[in-house]
Amino acid sequence: MELYKKYVTEKINADGTLSGLDFHISNDFNFAFDVVDYYGINEPNRRAMVWVADDGSDRVFTFEDIMRGSNQTANYFKSLGIKKGDRVLLVLRRHYEFWLAIVALHKIGAIVIPATDQLKKKDIVYRFEAAGVSAIVCTADGSVLKEAVLAVEEYQGVTAKVVVNGDCIGWSSFSKEAKSFSSDFPRPTGEDATRKNDIMLMYFTSGTTSYPKIAAHDYTYAIGHFVTAKWWHNVDPEGIHFTVAETGWGKAVWGKLYGQWLLGACIFTYDFKRFEQDKVLSMIAKYQITTFCAPPTIYRFMIKADLSNYNLSSLKYATTAGEALNPEVFNKFKQATGLEIMEGFGQTETTVTIANLINSKIKLGSMGIPSPQYKMHLVDFDGNEVENGAEGEICIDISTEMPVGLFQGYFRDKLHTDEAMHDGLYHTGDMAWRDEDGYLFFVGRTDDVIKSSGYRIGPFEIESVLMEHPAVVECAITGVPDPVRGQIVKATIVLDKGHKGTEELKTEIQNYVKNVTAPYKYPRIIEFVEELPKTISGKIKRADIRKQG
Repeated sequence: MELYKKYVTEKINADGTLSGLDFHISNDFNFAFDVVDYYGINEPNRRAMVWVADDGSDRVFTFEDIMRGSNQTANYFKSLGIKKGDRVLLVLRRHYEFWLAIVALHKIGAIVIPATDQLKKKDIVYRFEAAGVSAIVCTADGSVLKEAVLAVEEYQGVTAKVVVNGDCIGWSSFSKEAKSFSSDFPRPTGEDATRKNDIMLMYFTSGTTSYPKIAAHDYTYAIGHFVTAKWWHNVDPEGIHFTVAETGWGKAVWGKLYGQWLLGACIFTYDFKRFEQDKVLSMIAKYQITTFCAPPTIYRFMIKADLSNYNLSSLKYATTAGEALNPEVFNKFKQATGLEIMEGFGQTETTVTIANLINSKIKLGSMGIPSPQYKMHLVDFDGNEVENGAEGEICIDISTEMPVGLFQGYFRDKLHTDEAMHDGLYHTGDMAWRDEDGYLFFVGRTDDVIKSSGYRIGPFEIESVLMEHPAVVECAITGVPDPVRGQIVKATIVLDKGHKGTEELKTEIQNYVKNVTAPYKYPRIIEFVEELPKTISGKIKRADIRKQG
């Protein structure tokens, strides 16, 4: 029996689409023991990960390698005093040590908090204090270790400090010390054993409008990514899946860990320091990648390359998430590869919630349909279900139970948890509209929707139009207060090289929008800038643009 069938029963329609799921998750389920070690014992030579360093050298890890390496790491971490319930910050880029560390911490029962290496001292101290962090495992690559050392000096609660790929005075060296520990790690029992509703993993959200909140996931979250991997990514257990994501972000465990390994599939990891589309395209060919997932930004870079120079014949499936997909990118990628990019939607707080799942028909511009894993609603600001064609907030039904894959709440933050979870719904804060076939079309964040002269205008549609103009590289649509219309549309634009921000270009862009979409949506104000303000995760900070007027 395929391992996932122990935990999930699928209900499949005659046309091959997924209609429903039943989960069977025992109270003591632990991904590290019940999935990783299952394969490590029963299929020890099955490939778990192909890892490629920035210099192009590579390593292949079997499930036995991951099992034994994570056992050594668990014993090593325990020797440093890390125990069940401790919050541990992992800042490891795409180093293979991330997988050994996260699996090890799951085995111990410690709570993993992945973080990006772009953090500064202030960011790290905030995370230490907000989560009550007692241990940090940090890369020596780049400048983040320097920032972490300063943060540890200011915050006195960190008792275990581990450095990877280098040395630091007063810190333990993972590379030198971990391998000396036993590769056996008995499953804890009694009070040391984990339970499925214990907190396993926490992520700081992007914080586009406030300080980042901490989304807390329990041990069932790993199984919740079954749909992500099988029905959205369409991973092949005998193939190799490549998700382009840094381990500091939730998308890494979406595409580089839980669902893929539940299916016994091999993941591909390229530990690059700087993204270069030519290298990524070459690796798809060299390592015979079968399924691929990346944010639209990566696809934009890829379609600018001459894809005919690369043998991409191994690639069978392509997906995207992280931001809405512009039709221009979809069309050009399909022209070059014959593959349709299957869009998905979700949050740090969830698994994939809306997607173009396998065997479903694509509607260009749509995120897809709700995953059967969740019961979803589109509601107005009074909490009432909206009609087809009307815009509403995407909400998940929690009136009878918390769906597998949804977070428990925001850690130590009842106020924000209650703001998001009330009246039997989890409110995502994202707006969409639904057509007569149940397909959902992204509009924007609730705070980003523009109300002008009685019209409600979502920024994404206008941004998609602007992105098709040859002068535009990046853009953001926001609302500006207006005494007559309430708000008017403003476009903040980064121009492509060779274009100057003249009044003539502004007029050209305004007319372009008027000719492509409803004229009331055109930007009455256009500002050209060198770059857009963004969060550490790369999301545009529209709130900052709105403050600037």
